[in-house]
Amino acid sequence: MKKVIALLSIAGLLTFMNVNSVSAQGKNAAKDDKAAVEQADTTAAKADTAKAEEAAPAQDVKADNEKESKSFHQVLKEKYIQGGAGWMTPVLLCLIFGMALVIERIIYLNMATANVKKLLSGIEDNVSKGDYNGAKELCRNTRGPVASIFYQGLDRVDEGLENVEKAITSYGGVQMARLESNLTWIALFIALAPSFGFLGTVIGMVQAFDDIEAAGDISPTVVAGGMKVALLTTVFGLIVAIILQIFYNYIVSKIESLVNQMEDGSITFMDILVKYKR
Repeated sequence: MKKVIALLSIAGLLTFMNVNSVSAQGKNAAKDDKAAVEQADTTAAKADTAKAEEAAPAQDVKADNEKESKSFHQVLKEKYIQGGAGWMTPVLLCLIFGMALVIERIIYLNMATANVKKLLSGIEDNVSKGDYNGAKELCRNTRGPVASIFYQGLDRVDEGLENVEKAITSYGGVQMARLESNLTWIALFIALAPSFGFLGTVIGMVQAFDDIEAAGDISPTVVAGGMKVALLTTVFGLIVAIILQIFYNYIVSKIESLVNQMEDGSITFMDILVKYKR
């Protein structure tokens, strides 16, 4: 009987020890699972952070590329809108009308340019033969104010050299007036463009001070925004004036060159008539 009780006691003790071992193993497994989950969460968080850090520079690069991808036309359009259509439109009209007159003058002056030496050589060949009609035909077929002046002189060659000289002088003045046509209008647009720009700036500054008064505080945002809009009109006005001024000076220099050709050619033309006139 004692042996049976001892065996039962040993069996119960072993069973109890196995249960505690299993429970301990379950607790350790739970701890291991919890640690694994926490480690997995930490790894995922680090991966998300790394992705965010990688995405941030990519977004910055994308934004920079979008800024760089804006064409000059788009930037100009934005600045035009920011400056206000009410004051930017007169400046734009000055540029359009001024450039139209500039193009017309440049085309006219280029068409008025001729080879004066070749023309005088042909006139001398015809006059030396007494063929004044041939000389007039040569002048008629040659474009430019110099040929027109020579034609007027040849048309009065029978009236005497004094009348020829008077005709050249008077008709030369007419041709100079034609060469200088529309220059006053170009000069007007050169003066108007910055004037409109300055006027828009002054009115924009007044509006900026009105905004400051309404806000009751000198806010950098209000002041900077108003001044930016105001100064844009001046910038565009000055740019238009500079562009037109450059073309204006080119046209004036071209006219001076043609006038010098007319004067030198007229002197040589009179020398030819004096030499061969009988």
